[in-house]
Amino acid sequence: MSKSLPIIDVSGLASSDPVARTEVGSKIRSACLAHGFFYVTGHGIPDGLIQAVMTETRNLFDLPEEAKDALDKSLSPCNRGYEQLGGQTLQPGALPDRKEGYYIGEELTPRDPRVTAGKFNQGPNQWPQDLPGFRPTMMAYFSALSTLGETLMRGMALSLDLEEGYFSGFCEQPLATLRLLHYPPAQPDVPEEMGAGAHTDFGGLTMLFQDSVGGLQVMDEDGSWIDAPPIPGAFVVNLGDMISRWTNDHYRSTLHRVINRSGRERYSVPFFYSGFPGHEVACIPTCLAGDETPKYPPITVEEHLRAMYERTYVNDKKSG
Repeated sequence: MSKSLPIIDVSGLASSDPVARTEVGSKIRSACLAHGFFYVTGHGIPDGLIQAVMTETRNLFDLPEEAKDALDKSLSPCNRGYEQLGGQTLQPGALPDRKEGYYIGEELTPRDPRVTAGKFNQGPNQWPQDLPGFRPTMMAYFSALSTLGETLMRGMALSLDLEEGYFSGFCEQPLATLRLLHYPPAQPDVPEEMGAGAHTDFGGLTMLFQDSVGGLQVMDEDGSWIDAPPIPGAFVVNLGDMISRWTNDHYRSTLHRVINRSGRERYSVPFFYSGFPGHEVACIPTCLAGDETPKYPPITVEEHLRAMYERTYVNDKKSG
């Protein structure tokens, strides 16, 4: 029998009943200990908004190459915009990933204090001129997923036997990245090529919506791969390296990859929720057993992300 990832209805986190909220936290705990990956339903994100995002994503990648190249993220001081097919190699030593992408963050004006202070990856987005519905759709979705990220962090606190608002400071003015991805079908004559090579994510939580094509796989403890097929209306949620560090590796940041052998175009939209740049990430006391000591010194969110980018993005063009 093939393994599968757990499905968690998180609607209880919005309940006035503390027992209902605690029950969701318990399910999150089990999923984080087992895989660091789980599906989320009952999240409250309107299906109409999700489908509008997927439509605008397809419209973006259908633009002529010259229109997309005019939005290349190399033109942005804060890593926003288009990334060409093969522009990223997530798995060291592997072929370039067979995907193209687009990065969107919180929309900040050049005069925003966070921008003038040179804060990490903060500034204005680049927007396609010929897609009038693109910007409002993506900004509405960005706001909705930011709220979901805050809700899930309350669930994370409960899962760790912490006070429900433990991560409230982390959730203030959070760094977050909305990423649009297009995976053309795999090339039959290049069997070793992947849509996205095996990797872990950098930050806090990743919330992924994928179309009906499939291809996402998550590594199990025994080194085998668990398929994570699309479930209508559900997000795939996974923990990033920051959560692993924060919990003294008690919770897992798990390797995952994408292989599109469907023969069809695949589209997915991950949202990376990384938290307030100045928030300190220090080992959570409830994650230490007995005389166990922290493996990692305290670090801020921004310091952690900068270190991850310097270690992997420069050499392997990884981002998250």
